[in-house]
Amino acid sequence: MSSSEAAGPSPSSALAGRSEFVSSLLAVVLALAVGAVLILAWGASPVTAYAALLDGAFGSWNSLGETLLRAIPLTFTGLAIAIAFRGGTFNLGAEGQLFLGATAAAWVGLAIPTLPAPLLIPAMIVTAAFVGALWSLLAGVLKLRFGANELITTIMLNYIAILFVSYLLRGPLQEAAGYLPQTERLSANARFPALIAGTRLHLGFLLALAAVVLAHIALWHTSWGFKLRVVGLNARAALNAGYNVRLLTLSAFVVSGVLAGLAGYMEVVGVQRRMIENLSPGFGYTGIIVALLGQTSPFGVLAAAILFAGLQVGGSTMQTASGVPSTLTTIIQGLVVLFVIGRGAVDLFLARRGAK
Repeated sequence: MSSSEAAGPSPSSALAGRSEFVSSLLAVVLALAVGAVLILAWGASPVTAYAALLDGAFGSWNSLGETLLRAIPLTFTGLAIAIAFRGGTFNLGAEGQLFLGATAAAWVGLAIPTLPAPLLIPAMIVTAAFVGALWSLLAGVLKLRFGANELITTIMLNYIAILFVSYLLRGPLQEAAGYLPQTERLSANARFPALIAGTRLHLGFLLALAAVVLAHIALWHTSWGFKLRVVGLNARAALNAGYNVRLLTLSAFVVSGVLAGLAGYMEVVGVQRRMIENLSPGFGYTGIIVALLGQTSPFGVLAAAILFAGLQVGGSTMQTASGVPSTLTTIIQGLVVLFVIGRGAVDLFLARRGAK
């Protein structure tokens, strides 16, 4: 790898990054503007509604803690999708990888509950990452060996994983009381400590920040990241350049699965303190939106994860203060996706304005 490659993004890619940031920002602004129209149609004040939304998401230490807590799994799943996209693959199976990684971590925590925390927590992390990677790798093998479309296989693998976890939680791993589809509670040495006193925000947020930094370094400051991005942009050109495209593609699936498995681990040890059947409200699927809004950039993913977490957490406060249904925040999220998908039109508009 040349020194220019190792140095990170070139000036042209930096300009492209700024353009992508502007288009994502415009997508959010447009979504909020359309949301304001809907609020007016409901007969409420957009200013009051959005003020309540902000207050519910960031107005106190507790609300901020809840927002950042919700952002943790979204950051990991967003990174998982972004890494896959950068490598030219589509891992839509983060939800299933999350469930399996979480279940595997909970099993380890319950199997050796007396192990000291400095040993037990890393063992659970490694197990969750390994199982998530293994489930993602299966889709990669199906793609490269049999030509199976990963859009289909990863989605179908989600169903298999989630139903298998449901079987385990209603059978071999179910708590002794046998009332609910969940495991026993994890021992104290298997849990994450609180990061902010009086809130549920835990140490996993710092690990999410570390994952963002490491993903950025891996993508922009390593030979692997450079080759992966080349494969994502033009696999044939990468093959002609002598890159092992198959190995790089498999590595994208593996890293993506690792991150998705860790998302599940964070929920088990930091929030639920056990594995439950409804662990995720769709973190793996929302991660797709987060990755798109973040332009598959690690720091963009972090910003998008916090934004979506804020919308979800602040929605109930908005409903209480202004009478606007909290489901409006879901509509706003959908509008963000719509405008992000149509960002090509926004980019064309900006290019024409620049030409003038």
